[in-house]
Amino acid sequence: MRRPSSFRFSSLAAALALGTACLAQAQTMTAPAPVMPPQPAAPAAPAMAPGAPAAPMAASGMPRMRGEGNARYVCGGIGSDESTAMRAAMKDHPLSLLFARPDGAYLANVDVDIKGEGGSALRLRANGPVCLVDLPAGKYTVDASTEGRSKSQSVTLGGGPRTLDFRF
Repeated sequence: MRRPSSFRFSSLAAALALGTACLAQAQTMTAPAPVMPPQPAAPAAPAMAPGAPAAPMAASGMPRMRGEGNARYVCGGIGSDESTAMRAAMKDHPLSLLFARPDGAYLANVDVDIKGEGGSALRLRANGPVCLVDLPAGKYTVDASTEGRSKSQSVTLGGGPRTLDFRF
């Protein structure tokens, strides 16, 4: 009878040793991962030329600005998230353009020509119903056309954001 009891003891000792080894391994596996230092942000994408395909989305949920120098713009507002982001940003740009039908349905693919006192300041095709435009202070005429119809409005920029509403 000695043999079975020593057998049990050696099995118990082996089981305890195995359990201790497994516990040690489990503790190392569940240890928190080391904290990595923050990585630098990716460089901003360059501005896209007018007429280029839709701009990539910025972190704000809006497409990125296009244009050069002091004449830059962004158009969008397709979908509720992008529309909300565009409308929230209107206060941060000197000029906002809205395009819709008389019943309020949004319009896209509107050709826009903005002329300043020195000639054409910016030409673009609005690929969404909202355009945010950054231009220097001054007097401008905004010509918009779509589906064979044209509208023109004048605006003076400087002293706060302005909004022009085009209904076709």
